[in-house]
Amino acid sequence: MSEQTPWLTEAESAAWVRLVAVAELLPAALDAQLGADAGLTHFEYQTLMALADAPDHTMRMTALASVTNATLPRLSHVMRRLEGRGLVRRFPCPEDRRATNATITETGVDLIEQAAPGHVQTVRRHVLDALTPEQQRQLYDIAGAMLGRLDPEGRLEATSCRFSQAPVRQA
Repeated sequence: MSEQTPWLTEAESAAWVRLVAVAELLPAALDAQLGADAGLTHFEYQTLMALADAPDHTMRMTALASVTNATLPRLSHVMRRLEGRGLVRRFPCPEDRRATNATITETGVDLIEQAAPGHVQTVRRHVLDALTPEQQRQLYDIAGAMLGRLDPEGRLEATSCRFSQAPVRQA
C-alpha cells in the first residue's frame, strides 16, 4: 500500500460501507413499490413528477434531462416508453424548432397521483421514519455537502431545496 494514499480510517470505512449499502438498497425498494403500484421505475416517476410540477406541465427535453440528471439518450429512451403508455407527449418547441418539448398527459397526472401515496409511505418507512427530526436535518446537511461536490454547478433541483418542517407534495 502506498504511503501517500490517505487510506480510510475504520470509522470512515464503516460510514462509507453503510452509505454504499443504502445507495444500493434504496433504489430497489423505491422501484419495487412504484412498479407494483403504477408500473413505473423511480426514474420514470421522478420524470413524470418534474413534468407535473413544471409550468403548463411542459419542459424542454434538455431541461428535463438536467433536472433528472439523465443523458438525453437515456431520457429519450424512457420518454419513448412513457409515450407508448400515453403518459407523456413530445412535440417541437414553438420557440426553437431545433428543440423538443415534453408534457405530461392527464393519464400521466392521474397515474402519479395514484402512485404518490404509496411512494410517500415507502420513503417514510425506509428513510424518514427511521430518523429523528434532528437526524433528518443532519441528513439534509450531509447530502447537501456531498451534492456540493458532486453537482457544483447546482444543476439538480435537489441542490436548491430548502429544509423546512412543512409538508411538500413531491417525494
